[in-house]
Amino acid sequence: MNKKILITGSILGALGIILGAYAAHGLGKIVDADAVKTFETGVRYQIYHAFFLLILGGTSFVKSGAKKIIFYLVLIGLIFFSGSIYGLATNELSGFDFKTIAMITPIGGLLLIAAWIVMLIGIIRNKKINSI
Repeated sequence: MNKKILITGSILGALGIILGAYAAHGLGKIVDADAVKTFETGVRYQIYHAFFLLILGGTSFVKSGAKKIIFYLVLIGLIFFSGSIYGLATNELSGFDFKTIAMITPIGGLLLIAAWIVMLIGIIRNKKINSI
């Protein structure tokens, strides 16, 4: 599972850099400044959670079962949160009206929050971590 988490974190990080570069150098030519700022929010959260997965996959402070739950919460959360933000920011460029599915953005945010909470609970339950 750790390898899967690390690979996914690496892919999300690389895609985040690509999308961030696109937002900085190309997207502003075809959408307004507010849309670019919105798009960059999606990129920022994607990068944060790529790092989150890299840390999670590279450590043992959370048990395997919790890691699996966190992995899927982050993956689905990012698809819903960042993915819908990318769609909403570029809505005028596609034939699909992303405003019709805008309610998945906060659901994605809740899934990302849940991932952090599951990690917190996993850390608290880990008796191998030394107390300060």
